[in-house]
Amino acid sequence: MTDETIATLRRILFATLAIGAVGTEGELLLLGHFEDWRQYGPLVLLALVLGTQGWFLSSRSASSIRGLRVAMWLCIVSGMLGVYFHVSGNREFEMEMTPGAAGWALWREVMTGATPALAPGAMIQLGLVGLAWAYRHPALGRAPNAR
Repeated sequence: MTDETIATLRRILFATLAIGAVGTEGELLLLGHFEDWRQYGPLVLLALVLGTQGWFLSSRSASSIRGLRVAMWLCIVSGMLGVYFHVSGNREFEMEMTPGAAGWALWREVMTGATPALAPGAMIQLGLVGLAWAYRHPALGRAPNAR
């Protein structure tokens, strides 16, 4: 791939990350995703993502890329925890509603319950997009083909 192609792909990934963070933040705010302390995590992280993107745009520094990488790993962890919390909450609700539920019937109800079980996976996707953008970024001072 040419350097120009790689630069274009980086711009697309960066824009995708920004659009995804703004959209996800907006959706969470509209849904009222702030009922307890655990629900603030994604809201704060998405603001952090947008802040570190702004930092990069203003400085183009290696430090801002490292900061974004940290935010991306936190998004991935947040997404995994979110899936766990959503599934656990749905399971707890279903067990209260139908105490004898088990097996496939329980699993189906848990996965299609009140809170979307896999929705927090969006945080994982955003984290992976950001890590792809930062991978061997030229501002880090490494040669593009270095291993």
